[in-house]
Amino acid sequence: MLVNKPAFFVSDLHFGLQTKEKEKELERKFVSFLEYTLKNAGKLYILGDLFDYWFEYRRVIQKGYFRTFTALQNLTEAGIEVHYLIGNHDFMHRDFFEDEIGLRLHQKSFETKIGEKRFFLGHGDGLIANDYGYLILKKILRNKFLQWFYSLIHPDFGIWIASLSSKTSRNYTEDKDYGEKDSLFEFAKKKIDSGFDYVIFGHTHVRKFREYKSCGYINLGTWLSEPCYGKYFENKFEIIDW
Repeated sequence: MLVNKPAFFVSDLHFGLQTKEKEKELERKFVSFLEYTLKNAGKLYILGDLFDYWFEYRRVIQKGYFRTFTALQNLTEAGIEVHYLIGNHDFMHRDFFEDEIGLRLHQKSFETKIGEKRFFLGHGDGLIANDYGYLILKKILRNKFLQWFYSLIHPDFGIWIASLSSKTSRNYTEDKDYGEKDSLFEFAKKKIDSGFDYVIFGHTHVRKFREYKSCGYINLGTWLSEPCYGKYFENKFEIIDW
């Protein structure tokens, strides 16, 4: 990380979900954030669902968002680490983001150390204790053979199917009653008990910052309703509106 620079965190932009006009506005906001990041941060962590759906063919990527790609590449070329943890909507990646843009792609939750603090970073999918239907679906969708078979479909048709599947998954998540207990917070408490200082997720689209044993559980919400980013600098974490 660049000396004396904070780490930034974002999640759940869901590019591809809204109308063309709203997409342009969302991308404008995010690109302006990335330009701010270029001048003010040492690391950027994207914690899943940057896209509402993503299926990357061997020689084809989805149309649009070149301004976002360019802004991300500007960060990596400036020496800023950009980590992209895939979510439950944008998981079908190959090598475009790593080889062409220079991001560090993570397939699952991971831990890192910033200064003297330990961070556990995840999207949050698959960690809700009673979400058995999604856990089964995740195993099917992440199966490498099934993804290879799906890649034989023409991109126009394949991406259209991915879009419909994503909408179905989102409706399932929004309509499901998980009970009164916040399972992600319960999961975070176990991680903090094991020695982590901060546990950060997205996925639920509900912004939260809860203290536990002088440590923190953070959920970054979604840019669809409240654009924001997490900032960690000099032993302080805060969620800032954008």
